[in-house]
Amino acid sequence: MTPHSLTVRAFLENAVERNASETYLIWAGTEASEQQTYEQFNASVDAAAAYWHHIGVRKGDRVAFMADNSPRFLHAWLGLAKIGAVLVAINTGFKFAEAQYLVTHSEARFALIDPAHGELFHRIGENAPELHSTLALGEAEGYDDFVAGATQLGGRAPSVDLDPDDLISLIYTSGTTGRPKGVMQSHHNYVMTGQAFPHWMDIHRGDRIYACLPLFHINSQAYSTMGAIGAEGAIVLAPRFSASRFWPDVREHGVTMFNMIGAMTVILSKKEPGPDDRDHSVRVAYGVPALPHAVRTEIEQRFGIACISGFGMSETTYGLLEPVHEPRHPDSMGVPRSHPDPAYPATEVKVVDADGVEVPRGEIGELVVRNAAMMLGYFKDPEKTAEALRDGWLYTGDSAWQAEDDYFYFVDRKKDIVRRRGENVSSLEVEMVVNTHPTVQESAVIGVPSELTDEELCVFVVARDGQTVDPTTIIAWCDENLAAFKVPRYVEIVEALPKTPTAKIEKHRLRSGDYRAGERFDGGVRSTKAGARG
Repeated sequence: MTPHSLTVRAFLENAVERNASETYLIWAGTEASEQQTYEQFNASVDAAAAYWHHIGVRKGDRVAFMADNSPRFLHAWLGLAKIGAVLVAINTGFKFAEAQYLVTHSEARFALIDPAHGELFHRIGENAPELHSTLALGEAEGYDDFVAGATQLGGRAPSVDLDPDDLISLIYTSGTTGRPKGVMQSHHNYVMTGQAFPHWMDIHRGDRIYACLPLFHINSQAYSTMGAIGAEGAIVLAPRFSASRFWPDVREHGVTMFNMIGAMTVILSKKEPGPDDRDHSVRVAYGVPALPHAVRTEIEQRFGIACISGFGMSETTYGLLEPVHEPRHPDSMGVPRSHPDPAYPATEVKVVDADGVEVPRGEIGELVVRNAAMMLGYFKDPEKTAEALRDGWLYTGDSAWQAEDDYFYFVDRKKDIVRRRGENVSSLEVEMVVNTHPTVQESAVIGVPSELTDEELCVFVVARDGQTVDPTTIIAWCDENLAAFKVPRYVEIVEALPKTPTAKIEKHRLRSGDYRAGERFDGGVRSTKAGARG
């Protein structure tokens, strides 16, 4: 395998040579499903690449996308990849301040948006001096139509000297000690993931991967999009997860594998059982976090699929995985997953103490990994990069332990991230917004159990002297300033927060319920007494 083949451009074009007339893309977002063969898909990507180059995008330029799943998103993104430009995908639920930060921090020179975000980007453009031009996927007042321009220009992707270590994507993580960090992902990592993912999931040529998770996440970018190319199969792209459309889409398009978040499978399991529960072609589903054992067993037996859990993160697409064809261990993240070619370094995982020394089996410590698909670092943040990458090891910030049989088990997030609705939410970010409310002295955000296997956000609020805090105004305040998935569901008004002698908030006491706080409000409606868990 030559280094050149580890660029996404070569990865796609090599697959096209072998599968020109085979289906690569199926768009399940319309009544009459759109399909493209590998050759047709590559032609659309080439047209996008040519148009990007035509309007001035060059290798290394960052381009912000704020758009929902669609074939045009894939064409435009891989068109960027072919000329060495970098995708900065923005969560479509973000509001002005959140989206503006990603645009300005990444120094994006161009942007591509859905027409619905036109007004937002007019405001961002006024505050982002680096932003040269914004285009829309479709007709939008004040913006050029990217799709029309690419279609009219046509042509081949211009020749660009690409290297496997060139950036392909900046994936912004939720920050715990400040602003979100831009994970620098390379062509090499995405190709390595595309090659390995079919091996991990036992998918093969002609298999079809259902992708309903958003393309602004690394899961859909690396596992679904690249995994379909690596398998020489097809990606069945949906606009979003829909409980009512999921199984009809899966059946209609012969889906054999899908990626998931925990809430998806729980929602699907709540559907009334029917005689068609096993009327599909799906063999395996992959997702995190690990499903509760009883829930997974019920889903596997009812629908006849294997639900595989693992551990990965924006910083590395490798990590841990339950082997598909081996007995699985309840609640485990699995064992290290590596590239199928032994010529590449095998993935190493260990649990270490505060000094980086490996702890004995059964003891809790920080999970660290070393593998062949690591991030290049955090964009414009050498200090955080040095904290995360030490002597070739990625320090995940997550607590875990390893059993005697080599399987690893997740304990908690050292990073104080709350997993909600498939998104990672920084408690600090939410606290910063809550603390700007004129009636609030300070606050603390934690995750509490949710019926959908992820977590809900609960904010503990201390009022300023002489002020009275209304929980409904706190929720409304957050709704004005944060994406919907970051808005707390629960509010507790407390006289004080539990703290250490050095004035750090003891969130473990808030999580455990042993700290008797006030009454808990659910969406502004009084719901449970102090100490109740969501």
